Amino acid sequence: MTVTKFQDLPLADREREWDGAAADKHVREWAGAEKEPNARYREAHIWYDGDKPDEFGSYKLPIADVINGRLTVVPHAVMAAGAIMQGARGGIDIPKADVEGVKAHLARYYAKMGETAPWDR
Repeated sequence: MTVTKFQDLPLADREREWDGAAADKHVREWAGAEKEPNARYREAHIWYDGDKPDEFGSYKLPIADVINGRLTVVPHAVMAAGAIMQGARGGIDIPKADVEGVKAHLARYYAKMGETAPWDR
């Protein structure tokens, strides 16, 4: 099981809406990952199952879209992922050992947005 490496990607405008399905389509095309995930595709997510890296279903907590040809973190996606880590939508099924790493990764983007992660409030 694996928490992705923090990429310090640029942030989209705060008002940009998050459409996960559209973002996934854009990221697959940008990454050249239409048939199976690859390292570039992985950069748009916070967590993936390292035992099954070749399956799209292994990737969870997407936070980025391709904007003007560049992978960009969408603040509303970060907030959605943060809410899921707090139990929204039934929470997330990842190993307990990875939870702190996921939260730390998300907290860095919250800080970049000038906010405190919900679990630190």
